[in-house]
Amino acid sequence: FNWPYMTGKELYYIAEAHFNGRLAGDGPFTKRCHSWLEERAGCRKALLTHSCTAALEMAALLLDIQPGDEIIMPSFTFVSTANAFVLRGGVPVFVDIREDTLNLDERLIEAAITPRTRAIVPVHYAGVACEMDTIMVIARQYGLKVVEDAAQGMMATYKGRALGSIGDLGAYSFHETKNVISGEGGALLVNTPDLSLRAEIIREKGTDRSQFFRGEVDKYTWQEVGSSFLPGELIAAFLWAQLEEADRITNERLASWQRYHELLGPLEAKEILRRPIVPEECQHNAHMYYVLLASKIDRQEVLDEFKRNDIWSVFHYVPLHSSPAGLRYGRIHGNLKITTQQSERLVRLPLWVGLSVEQQDRVVEVLCKAVS
Repeated sequence: FNWPYMTGKELYYIAEAHFNGRLAGDGPFTKRCHSWLEERAGCRKALLTHSCTAALEMAALLLDIQPGDEIIMPSFTFVSTANAFVLRGGVPVFVDIREDTLNLDERLIEAAITPRTRAIVPVHYAGVACEMDTIMVIARQYGLKVVEDAAQGMMATYKGRALGSIGDLGAYSFHETKNVISGEGGALLVNTPDLSLRAEIIREKGTDRSQFFRGEVDKYTWQEVGSSFLPGELIAAFLWAQLEEADRITNERLASWQRYHELLGPLEAKEILRRPIVPEECQHNAHMYYVLLASKIDRQEVLDEFKRNDIWSVFHYVPLHSSPAGLRYGRIHGNLKITTQQSERLVRLPLWVGLSVEQQDRVVEVLCKAVS
């Protein structure tokens, strides 16, 4: 299903970090990654974290989420989207998704807002952007913050703007299943100027250590609540090798994505499945290729057929609103019919850099057999 890709320079850069005598965080490789992300994303500040989960937890701290504060988000997302805010006592408010992109339905957000609402967390599913213009207008109208969960959105854009750079804060993932990887790892993108300094402090255990190393203070000390969110320099060295090749990695994935799209056109024409929909204003990054099976098809039988043919294909999220923790910590706004329906139909196909034409042909061949 996934094969972690290496560019060829990762181990060399890791050795270089060791040779330089700097293995702890915020060394030369970390600084290179920060500069690259700030330039490419156009954010005010980028800070590497040990995971996207950590970046989201930093976001919750930066927004001073208090017990009972409500955060509007989709139910069709990974647990970290909700956990980050639940850890601060926040209440996830689950809103339904769009039928086309599987993203948070921006038309349902306003009705979910209450006096306790503090933030909106759009999740850019499969690297396809949410309708950010509408979301930002609603947020500004009601005085809410926007945290983009762009875990799957590295190298994708909305109307020419990098995902993660549009809201007040954004979060990237560099987990081995993502496009650009470091094994584990993530980044927080800060787009609101008055959050930049606090983000540095929270990331460094609540201290002004970063300012101290820049010579801006004569000693560093505990300033506010924080934790150790930064990764070690070996992670940053690995990531730097990936960032250097990010354009090529993206282009190779896009080529594989497009090949699936063309091969599966006939099955969509027969209404056996539905292919991904990418709105015109969105440039996706080929993070994943999924299909939505027709309701008459048994998804488990399709997955079993893949398994019998030594192909690892998977479904995706179990909606959070139906999970034990989701029922305990969150609340549902409206009818999440589309979330439930689409989550039960979705099948993800193998996609990684180096996937051969023959392998893709085989995947499609088995899929055709399974749904016939």
